[in-house]
Amino acid sequence: MARDDGWRPGYLALLESGELERRAQALEEMLADCCVCPRECHSNRPGGETGGCRAGINPIVSSYCPHFGEEPPISGKHGSGTIFFGLCNLRCEFCQNYQISQDVAEARGHECTIPQLADRMLALQRLGCHNINLVTPTHFVPQIVRALLIAARGGLHIPIVYNTNAYDHLDVLRQLEGIVDIYLPDLKYADPDAARKYSHIRDYPTHARAALKEMFRQVGDEVLLNGDGAARRGMIIRHLVLPNELSGTEDCLEWIATELSPHVSISLMAQYFPAHQAMNHVLLSRRISMREYGRALRACERFGLENVLTQEPISSEYYRPDFTQDEPFTR
Repeated sequence: MARDDGWRPGYLALLESGELERRAQALEEMLADCCVCPRECHSNRPGGETGGCRAGINPIVSSYCPHFGEEPPISGKHGSGTIFFGLCNLRCEFCQNYQISQDVAEARGHECTIPQLADRMLALQRLGCHNINLVTPTHFVPQIVRALLIAARGGLHIPIVYNTNAYDHLDVLRQLEGIVDIYLPDLKYADPDAARKYSHIRDYPTHARAALKEMFRQVGDEVLLNGDGAARRGMIIRHLVLPNELSGTEDCLEWIATELSPHVSISLMAQYFPAHQAMNHVLLSRRISMREYGRALRACERFGLENVLTQEPISSEYYRPDFTQDEPFTR
């Protein structure tokens, strides 16, 4: 990771040139025959139709706040300005935020307008947050970019974090070049059969790997930090280690090292616990073991991955029900 004090977010240059307005319009045009994500449902969202994500035309914001439980370069000293979007284009059986991602009726109660979304971005900046952290943004990208246009005209000047499950469409990601400063994607699976069984999307590995390659092309393998140690630009790939090798951890890590770069930052997550429908699947019904996480760490070393953020694993043999995704990360 490197420090860069002569930085400004790319979306400000796009605003000044008029390109940000053009990108917003191009993305909005995708909603009438929706192909915003790889599902390509072709639903008419402005006309009231919904597709696989079950989202309509209005953005859904389940909550927004300064968040201190992300990776250290994202949270920094003053918190990440996190906006949690409702619903999702995946159906993960073990989703740790299933109340937000899967409950359609609950989500509908959190719809907002695009100007309201822009106001929330500016409010998080006023609170001193290091960035605007868009959590599960894929199905609302057109609305987000329009809100960003409004917020940038209103003085927004902090980095944009695209915090995604990586089931993203390449055409959309190309429109985000220069808009997104920091990519924070998952790489959930190596095996399409596991993706089908546990997230109901068999082609997840193909699309996620293509998406990560595009993100890498845009921002490279160096995370640029400000004077407080908070990220301004770059990419951190999250990999959640699942029990019984269901995530294909070694294959995922080898792919990152060989197809992207061994210098790419990896967040190797040990926080898995059997949430949502996981107890219905015998192979998902426990936490990971110390041995499983240790094997993942050794794979990082074997493949020469240089920048790995780690968590202290809580072994399934020592189950602690208050362990949450806010457990601190360490280097």
